[in-house]
Formats: sequence, structure tokens, C-alpha cells
Amino acid sequence: MRYFIFTDIHGNMEAFSAILRFAKKRKIDHYLFLGDIVGYGASPDAVIDELRTLEPINVIRGNHDKAVCCELESVQTFNPIAASAIHWTRENISPKNLTYLTHLKKGPEIVHKDITICHGSPFDEDYYIFGEFDAAEAFLHIETPLTFFGHTHFPFVYTDIDHLIEGTFLTGNSNEIKIEKGTRYLINPGSVGQPRDRNTRAACAIYDSDAGKISLFRVEYEIEEAQKKILDAGLPSALAERLSIGI
Repeated sequence: MRYFIFTDIHGNMEAFSAILRFAKKRKIDHYLFLGDIVGYGASPDAVIDELRTLEPINVIRGNHDKAVCCELESVQTFNPIAASAIHWTRENISPKNLTYLTHLKKGPEIVHKDITICHGSPFDEDYYIFGEFDAAEAFLHIETPLTFFGHTHFPFVYTDIDHLIEGTFLTGNSNEIKIEKGTRYLINPGSVGQPRDRNTRAACAIYDSDAGKISLFRVEYEIEEAQKKILDAGLPSALAERLSIGI
């Protein structure tokens, strides 16, 4: 089975459209989305509408998705620019899509017995995994050999071999991970709509369970169009500027 894994779209329809075009050429059997559909970008409704057409799919919520649904989470922990985007999204999202966000599942979730998906970490959906110590804590809460997470916007793979944890930052526009017996994997495919690793391309991954490998990709998209929408919407200009440098 071929799984398409993606996360942190953040209202960037141009980036989302690009990875979907990429996916449709590769005979995907199942979609896995790891949270943060909205926030930062100017196309929350378009992104949600498109996401809801994908099937079969497992979707969990992210912290920005929760924050837009103000009864679920406050914006007090967000920086001013992120909070501004949350308020804008609340005011501009359609009622049906706000309802959709409100009813998204909280991670972690186990898919087909051997895959765990979560947003931040398997023990706290808002926790950032930023190193081997964080990954070691996460592995204590994982029952499956393979876990995918988002939230940090950095493509990364952590391995657990007999409780020895190693982390690798994934650079470049394509990477391949061969699944080895006796090894557990904790993998962040990187962000679709707001990469922060100084690579401006949208990030995504494909897990081929029959071949026993995970391929991570970066896909070019129409950055200038996404930036124009942000500026035209009256969102902070920094949200547009950062797309050009991938931070």
C-alpha cells in the first residue's frame, strides 16, 4: 500500500495544489494528514474543501486548527503574527468549515495497526520534537514501528535501535529511508505550506509498505501567488515574505 503523508498546510492553497498534483501521478492508496490545515495562509476554505475530497484519508488536528475554534484553545501562547492570522481565519472561514475544524480528531491515532500519526508528539499534540531527547520521550509512548509527526516544519527522521536514538535532518529535494527490521522510526515529512528549513518547496512523503521504504520529496509551487493572496487579505506582510526564504 502507498501512503501519502503531509502536514502543516497552513492555508497555502498553491503549495497544497502542487503536492496533490504530485501525488496523483503516483497511485496513492491512502492519505495521512498530520494537522494544521489553517493559520498563516489566506486560503483556509479552499484548502479545507480540497482536503475533504481526498479519500481514504486519516486527518488529525493541529494547534492552529484548534486555535481557530476559539472554544478549544486560546491564542495567548501564539506570537503576535500567528495570533493575527488566527483571528483573520476565524473571521473569514465559512461556518461549515469551522464546524469541520471543531470536530477534527485529536492525535495520536493508529492507522492500519503499524502506523501512528500525531501532530506534535504522541504524548502531547502541542509538544515540539526538536532533538534526540524529545524523540526518546516520544518513543516511550509509541506502540507501532512507524510514526509520522508534524508541527516543527522541519523534515527529520529519528530512529530507535535497542533504545539508541539517532536523529537526522533531511536536506535536499528528495530522500529515501529503507525500513529495517528491529528499528522504529519517527519521521517528520516537513511542512507543505510554510517550510522553515530554508528550502522554499512544499514538503511531502510517500510510504510504500510493500517496498518497505519511505520517500520524502520537495515540490515547487507558485509562491508569488500565495504571497499575493496573503497581502491582498491584509494579513501581516511577514507571512508572505517568509515563504520566499523558507523560514
